[in-house]
Amino acid sequence: MPLELYVALRYLSARSSSRFLNLITIIAIGGICVGVMALIVVIGVMSGLQKEVRDSILGTNPHIMVIAFGEGLRLDDWESVAATAREHPEVTMAEPFVYTEALVFQDADYQQGFVLRGITDSTIERLHEQLTAGSWDFDSTASGLPGIVLGFRMANRLLVYPGDTISIVSGEGSELTPAGFIPKFKKFEVVGLFRSGMFEYDNQMGYISLGAAQNLVGLDSAVTALALLVREPWRADEVADRLEARLGHPYTLRDWKSMNEGLFNALKLEKMGMALVLFLIVLVAAFNIVSTLVMVVTDKTREIGILRSMGMTSRQILNTFMLQGTIIGAAGTALGLLGGLALSWAIDYFGLISLPGDVYIISRIPITIGALDLGLIIAGSVLIAFVATIYPSLQAARLLPVEAIRHE
Repeated sequence: MPLELYVALRYLSARSSSRFLNLITIIAIGGICVGVMALIVVIGVMSGLQKEVRDSILGTNPHIMVIAFGEGLRLDDWESVAATAREHPEVTMAEPFVYTEALVFQDADYQQGFVLRGITDSTIERLHEQLTAGSWDFDSTASGLPGIVLGFRMANRLLVYPGDTISIVSGEGSELTPAGFIPKFKKFEVVGLFRSGMFEYDNQMGYISLGAAQNLVGLDSAVTALALLVREPWRADEVADRLEARLGHPYTLRDWKSMNEGLFNALKLEKMGMALVLFLIVLVAAFNIVSTLVMVVTDKTREIGILRSMGMTSRQILNTFMLQGTIIGAAGTALGLLGGLALSWAIDYFGLISLPGDVYIISRIPITIGALDLGLIIAGSVLIAFVATIYPSLQAARLLPVEAIRHE
């Protein structure tokens, strides 16, 4: 064992004459522990929130959306565009859909604007797990009307259940009459309810068959856009760029990251801000290491002088106290790491913290701890502890043997 490490461990060991020093050492370790624990839990919550939002978005929206600018938002030759998209090795699905905003009401007392999507059977298979009541069968209805699947929050406000009838009014595809434009009016039967995990979707979205949506908005055989799924969602922007270059004008491709860029930037900025604030806790705890080492140097001045007179160099004295402070920081970091991981697991496994769904986009606190985040927290904490040892270690190394031995 190196001499510096041996002496550092001896100074850290409990002795009856140094009970006060032992107490402030424990306080320093505890401060680092609490800071690291808080960092792990909070960063885990923010990472979990990002993952939960991302999964909810990817579970409901396409990875890439192909649209064409021209006479309104419509895609007439979507079959050829879909065939071209499917030729790309990264594209796993290319299906048309209709997107429109409409007005829905169950009776004359309550009306609500919402987003209506017309989808194909392939898209239904992807959304199947979101169904909470009824079915995705748009065609087999007791009333003979086309079916619709609503977000469960929207259905609760409308007070409708599977089997009830609602009316939808669409401004798109309005008919021109001598009295002016008359919006499309059509009745639908609620065949199911879905829950996506995103408040906005559950509160303001409904699905109908592609044919019913085309008829409602007057698109005939055209669609609003083309939905693409890719093998690696994180590479959707690269695939979109290559396909857009191949398709050319007037087609524009939008990937899920660019369409939700503001949301993810806000989450990322909030995560960085909270991490910075919590790192200040570790920084404050590091001042306890400074005070601990300063008091150790003062208490062990005579012993330092004796060690110097016996042949220890200034560099060895410097290393001794740096090792002592680093051990304190590493111990606090290790305890904080274990405590943070245990607390994060308990919160996630037992669902200890729930959130009101009408306020937040998720109903519980999700926790996801990444290896990179853990590495940065551990490295940052140990680095702060190491930097805190520099000043008192230099003070110890500068002591002259004769003056140190004479110290009272």
